[in-house]
Amino acid sequence: MVAKAKAMYVRVSTRKSREVAALVRGKQVEDALKILKFTPRKPAAYIAKVIRSAMANAEENSNIRDLSGVKVGEILVEMGPPMKRFTPRAHGRASLIRKPTTHFKVLLEYIREVK
Repeated sequence: MVAKAKAMYVRVSTRKSREVAALVRGKQVEDALKILKFTPRKPAAYIAKVIRSAMANAEENSNIRDLSGVKVGEILVEMGPPMKRFTPRAHGRASLIRKPTTHFKVLLEYIREVK
């Protein structure tokens, strides 16, 4: 493990986020960011932001100088607590609306090339 980063209480659907995370899991960081740039889903921007944050953590905290061999090791997408809102209904009643939140956790790994 080289570095990790997380984003919590992100206002996107967990199910859609897992689909986007599956696209980049196990890929090189540069390739993953290129894939996410052209993915037309809302969670793609948030996942890219967390990956860039993990890269910044790797540059700052690790003793590895060449970060070209870094890949996305794990992307954990977990359900956060839903925001509960109400909408008015007939006869003075109200219905519950649940707005989902998601927690992202990214772990980067360093690949050593054997020559």
